[in-house]
Amino acid sequence: MIKTKTDFINKIHLIISVSIVVPTAIIYGFKPELSFDMFLETIDEHNFYKAVMGLYLGFSALWVFGLFKASYLKTAIVTNIIFMLGLGFGRVVSILADGIPTFGYVFGVIAELFLGFYGLWVLNRINIEIKI
Repeated sequence: MIKTKTDFINKIHLIISVSIVVPTAIIYGFKPELSFDMFLETIDEHNFYKAVMGLYLGFSALWVFGLFKASYLKTAIVTNIIFMLGLGFGRVVSILADGIPTFGYVFGVIAELFLGFYGLWVLNRINIEIKI
């Protein structure tokens, strides 16, 4: 998994992402009222949040593969970048369109953008290392 300082630098954002996204997925799938001011009433609403849970868990599994298998690392980083920047920029649009959310969501946008841009930095670093 992590054997050197370079491994740590290249993979820490994946570890952070998995440790946040997996619990969030479980909450979205089974207890969304813990993080939202909403109470699901229809089967379609429950189905939607279980699908989001599955999406989050699927991406997390890919990131774990990237932690343990070198052949998956670049794919894990690219998907993590897309996932985090997609969430982060979506939240920025919401802030601009809807207003400032609670502290947890403001922290979320900062963390997602940081992890996404950190992933871009790592990807660029890996590509440079491969070319040398």
